[in-house]
Formats: sequence, structure tokens, C-alpha cells
Amino acid sequence: MTMKKGRSMIRFLPLVVLVALAACAPAAETPPQGPGAQPAAYMALGTEPGWTLEITPSRLNYDGDYGETKIMAPNPGARAVTNGEHYVTDRLKVEVMRGECSDGMSDRRYADTVTVTADGKTVKGCGGGILPPTELAGTNWTFVSIGGAPVAADRPTALTFEAERLSGSAGCNRFSGGYSVADRTLTAGSLMATRMACPGAGMTQESAFFALMRGPVSLAFPTDGTLILTGIDGQTAVLKRVI
Repeated sequence: MTMKKGRSMIRFLPLVVLVALAACAPAAETPPQGPGAQPAAYMALGTEPGWTLEITPSRLNYDGDYGETKIMAPNPGARAVTNGEHYVTDRLKVEVMRGECSDGMSDRRYADTVTVTADGKTVKGCGGGILPPTELAGTNWTFVSIGGAPVAADRPTALTFEAERLSGSAGCNRFSGGYSVADRTLTAGSLMATRMACPGAGMTQESAFFALMRGPVSLAFPTDGTLILTGIDGQTAVLKRVI
């Protein structure tokens, strides 16, 4: 009986250890989001002093005073209020109100106004989805993908919109030309480009972009702040804003 009991304990102890290790192991990281994908968590931010807030289904993660204040608390669940919701914990109170908000440092606009009180100190900022720019003129972008393929990391890209002209590089030559926008459709004129030959991916992605821009392209602005150009054949170019 004694030996059997000892063997039983020897078989059982590793299970206890495994359970304990599992309880201590950090949660798996959230996989990267693709352009246009819904964010895995609600994000808010503010300036002077700089702060960020992440709201996940299980936690509130606050990073304030330029990183000097860090508070992590279980998510108590949202309490609905008129035009928004509140979250209240011992150290954090978060008020999310629907309404356009500017981050104060750029012309980027967000869907919500967010007020955070952390250990009695109140800061205000913005959160939720990123709203489209009021107009393309005056905005700057870099390419994320062209024709469904990620752009080469070693080939700098850019797309700049001015009052009536666009210019930039899709990874090889510099180009420029006129453009117009109506009903979320962009129509570019003939694009003039330098004539430098680029080996590999630079020339391939540039050719795909030029082919895309030969006809009208539809404009889409997902809430992650990207810009998606879609041609009449369904080919796309995904860009991210440069602020």
C-alpha cells in the first residue's frame, strides 16, 4: 500500500506543477492586426502629459505621465451612460463619450472623447476608431501593400496629396500628377515619373501601383487609420498615414 501510494504521488506531482506553471505564465500576445482589421482592444491616448489606455475584455491597462505611472486592473465591465460608457475600479475611472476628438498634436481625429482619472489625477484625450481626414489635400502616406503583396522593407515609399496634385514613390521612381476626388472615388491624371531601373521588388510593386492608378480607384478609410485604394479590377493598395 505504501509503495502504491508513493507511486501515485509521483505521478500526480507533475500535474500540480504544470497547473501552477500555467497559472503563472503570461497571457499569449495578441496577434498582429492586418490593415483594415478590427482592433483587438479599445485604445485611447492623450498628451501633456502623454498617456495611453488599453481596454481588453479582461483588463484595463493605463500608462500615464510619459510612462512613469502604470496601472493594471481587472475590467469591471462597462456601465452604460448617455452617449457612452464608464469603467470604475479602485484606482481608475474611465469615461468614454461618443463625439469627434482631436489628439491635440496633429489633424488626426478619433470617434470618442476619453477622460481618465488615475489615482485622483484626471487627464483627457481621444479614443476609438480613427476618423477619415476631412480631405486628402495636405495628407501624407506610406505604402503597406500593393496588389496584395507587402512592400519591400528596403524600398522607401510615399504618397503625398496637395491641393490638386499627388506625388511620391512606390518603391522605385518618383512620380507626380494631377488628381480629383468625388464621392469617395479618386481619379488620377497621367503620372509622370523618372526613368530609373530598380531591381527586384521595387520595380514590381511600382508597376502594380501604376496599373492600379490607370483607372478610377475607390477610397476606403478603415477605423485603424489606413487608406485603401481599390481599382476597378479589385486590386488594392493599402497605405498608412504619416503624422
